[in-house]
Amino acid sequence: MTPWSSWETLTPKTPFTESTLRETLDGGQAFRWECDANTGCYQGTWGRIHAQIRLEKYNTLKARILGEPTQSDWDALSDYLRLDEDWDAIVDQLPWRSDAHLKTAIDAFPGLRLLNQPFPETLLCFLCSATKQIPQIKIMCANLANALGDPIAPDGPKALPTWERIATASEDELRALGLGFRAKNIKKTADQIATDPGVLETIEALPYVEAHARVAQFPGVGSKIADCALLFGARKYDAFPVDTWIIKVLEKRYQLEGWNKTQLEQFGRIHLGPYAGYAQQFLFAYERKAAHKAVE
Repeated sequence: MTPWSSWETLTPKTPFTESTLRETLDGGQAFRWECDANTGCYQGTWGRIHAQIRLEKYNTLKARILGEPTQSDWDALSDYLRLDEDWDAIVDQLPWRSDAHLKTAIDAFPGLRLLNQPFPETLLCFLCSATKQIPQIKIMCANLANALGDPIAPDGPKALPTWERIATASEDELRALGLGFRAKNIKKTADQIATDPGVLETIEALPYVEAHARVAQFPGVGSKIADCALLFGARKYDAFPVDTWIIKVLEKRYQLEGWNKTQLEQFGRIHLGPYAGYAQQFLFAYERKAAHKAVE
């Protein structure tokens, strides 16, 4: 069995709380994390790293990595969690002073942040997300990794497959992994990327508006999927994904009934500013929390 490293203490500039660690890792940004309900320990995979993360008393953040991690692996974990980012300073740039509901949402989730995920796998995960909820998306991602991904350790979990590897699979093989109608779009997207291997790096380097237009050209990538991939995988923080939860927020809290999705996206980016996508996460988390409380 591949051993785990020893537990290391991490020191984020903006500390997590139990609720914001959960929301960050398991709230819809990423789909390869699971929480052990008994221990509160999160175990997850991204890129070529498999890690465990937990909060101890006084919100002390602990982590360990499968195998014998190098300093670059620990640096990658810190970068993935954006531990050196001063999220409190970014929050202060959001328009909470003039937006009472945004302030309420921010106050409910201190320490919430955006992960720094690899763009290629973020695009893949969100192509799996069409019309599906988080548990179902996780299953599809796990199936893709198990069938087509490379092992991270000899007896460890597998990484998500590269787009080039997906291109070698048939649409029927992808459908057999539970992807349903998404298999066709994922296969077509993989074929396009395989013929232009640098395309995702090019998109990632573009300004938001140009990047959004370019990524939306891939089969199956609508405006919301494009915004999610760019926000969570390409650090385009002015992206403002509009899903059913955000539609509810904007209709109920901001009285924007009757607005179409394009108008709602534009409102979010204009009203919330250059960190609109970060503000979106507070609004999204708060609305889901409120809905869950209402049914308890």
